Amino acid sequence: MKESFISRAKENLAVAEATFAAGQYNACANRAYYAAFHAAIEALKHYGFVPVIDHKRVQADFSQYLVHRRKIFPSALKSYLSELMLVRSDADYKREVSRKDASVQLKKAQEFVSAILKAIEHDTHH
Repeated sequence: MKESFISRAKENLAVAEATFAAGQYNACANRAYYAAFHAAIEALKHYGFVPVIDHKRVQADFSQYLVHRRKIFPSALKSYLSELMLVRSDADYKREVSRKDASVQLKKAQEFVSAILKAIEHDTHH
């Protein structure tokens, strides 16, 4: 059975967008992070890595292998996962996330997921 992390990423992004629109900023921050996290796992798998499904490890592997070594993704994306995770952690355990923070979270997740979808589509069609 092949797990589709890209479908999970898309689903989480849609939920993040819906919860943002509904003013549920903590839920938005949580789902935005998981959209990017699942997209990163899919990218690692797509480019031949067997990802260890661990938050810090996926961040490190994505940055090391797909940004620095292979230069598939722009260096701007390397910090997104850790930044998204920090806000998600705040939303889940520490404080209420503001509309502004949720908006930034959502934009980063959209950019991250979009970059991965484009790269995988481009790679698949060429």
